[in-house]
Amino acid sequence: MPSGKPTAAPRRPSARFMLGHPAHLVALGFGAGLSPVAPGTAGTLWAWLAFVLMAPWFSPLQMGLLIAAAALLGWWAATLTAKNMGVADPGSIVWDEVVAFWLILWLITPAGLWGQLVAFVLFRFFDAVKFGPTAWADKHFKGFGWRGGFGIMLDDLAAAFCTLLVIAAWRFW
Repeated sequence: MPSGKPTAAPRRPSARFMLGHPAHLVALGFGAGLSPVAPGTAGTLWAWLAFVLMAPWFSPLQMGLLIAAAALLGWWAATLTAKNMGVADPGSIVWDEVVAFWLILWLITPAGLWGQLVAFVLFRFFDAVKFGPTAWADKHFKGFGWRGGFGIMLDDLAAAFCTLLVIAAWRFW
C-alpha cells in the first residue's frame, strides 16, 4: 500500500466500490453514504436507527466501549476509503456521522424521541455549518493518510461536542 497518496478510483462510490473492501463498507455506513441526496443526513439517520436497536442489548459501559472501538475502526476505514476514492474528505464517508451521533445519543440517554430529535437537528446543523471547533478540525486535518482520516472523524466529533454543549446549556437553564 503506498504511503498516504490516493490511488486512482471512482470519485463517486458505487455499491461495487463499497463492497470491494471492508473499510469501504464501514466508511460508507453500510450503504447510507451512497445516498445521492444528503449522505451525511442519511448516515446520521442510520446511526439513530442502529443505536435505538442496539441500546437495549448493551449496558452503558458496553455501549461506550463499542463507540470507542467504532471510532478507531472509522479512523482506519476513513483513511483507506478517502485514499482509494482520491478525495480528501468525501461526503459519502458517513461513519464519522455514525460514531459522533452514537456518542451524542449515548450521553443524552435516557432522552425520549423529542430529545433525540433535537439532538439530531442540532448535530446536523453543527456538522453542516462547520464553525468554531468544527471549522478548526476541518481546516487543520485535511489531506490523505492517517492525519486526514483522523480529520474526517474529528470534525464530526467536534460537531457532537457543540451539540452536547447546547443540550447541556438548555438543560441547565
